[in-house]
Amino acid sequence: MSVDSVKRPPSGPRAELKRQAILRAARELFLREGFGVGMDSIAAEAGVSKVTVYNHFGSKEALFTSVITSALDEPLAGESSAALEGLADAGDLRAALVEAARTWVHAVRANHEVTALRNLVAAELHRFPELGEAWRHRGTEGHHPAVAGALRTLADQGRLVIPDLQVAVIQFYGLLVFPHMVFSSYGTQIDEDLTDRLITGGVDMFLAHYGTQST
Repeated sequence: MSVDSVKRPPSGPRAELKRQAILRAARELFLREGFGVGMDSIAAEAGVSKVTVYNHFGSKEALFTSVITSALDEPLAGESSAALEGLADAGDLRAALVEAARTWVHAVRANHEVTALRNLVAAELHRFPELGEAWRHRGTEGHHPAVAGALRTLADQGRLVIPDLQVAVIQFYGLLVFPHMVFSSYGTQIDEDLTDRLITGGVDMFLAHYGTQST
């Protein structure tokens, strides 16, 4: 059964509960057994029929894509999201950015499941191009709405000058988060002292490029 054959996934409160149960079960099993886990196992773990899984997602590739995309911004939830939203009211933008970055990077470093899922993507990407296509269609702002929204607000306030938001979001990630993703893919971590230096240096570099005289 292909994604194209699923025109209208089930909708409504009960359908949403089943969808979330399927996503939770698939995430757990993908992490435990890899992409090779069977759809029968996922359905059994979720407490639904295999037909229900296909009705919601159409294929294992589509289900895997949904699991990954729903997990990508977990580190930006909770305290990290609140810290980013608080940037708009910050008196000292540099200090607020540093603290927001510390909260965010700590969440990235502490969420081992998301790290494992990213590494699983790297191992399994050759199986299906749909994952890359899904990310490309969503765009940078779609993947990282909390960061994009915070930077857009600061630009609207005149506190940052951002001619290309997509580039700015990627650069913000590149300075603060990507080093930890790269090291984790090698099975190691950056120590706390270097992490803090990367955060403060990364914020300073970002503000040197996008900041204004009053920042």
